[in-house]
Amino acid sequence: MKISYDSEVDALYIRLLDGDYECRNVHLSDDIALNLGPQELLVGIEILNASAHIGNGEVPGVELDNIKLVESK
Repeated sequence: MKISYDSEVDALYIRLLDGDYECRNVHLSDDIALNLGPQELLVGIEILNASAHIGNGEVPGVELDNIKLVESK
């Protein structure tokens, strides 16, 4: 998983899967879209106007609960 933030456009992207996928977008609202790949696989989540959605304008801490970490190559 990779979380990217672009402060110039105030957009946050949460990439759940590595690799290249042809995706379709499902808009949950004007600012939030899901990127769905083959077989409706959730590839990523895009959040526009991110600072309005994540609280005080700062990316919050990430807590992993009951998730085994794997080493990066």
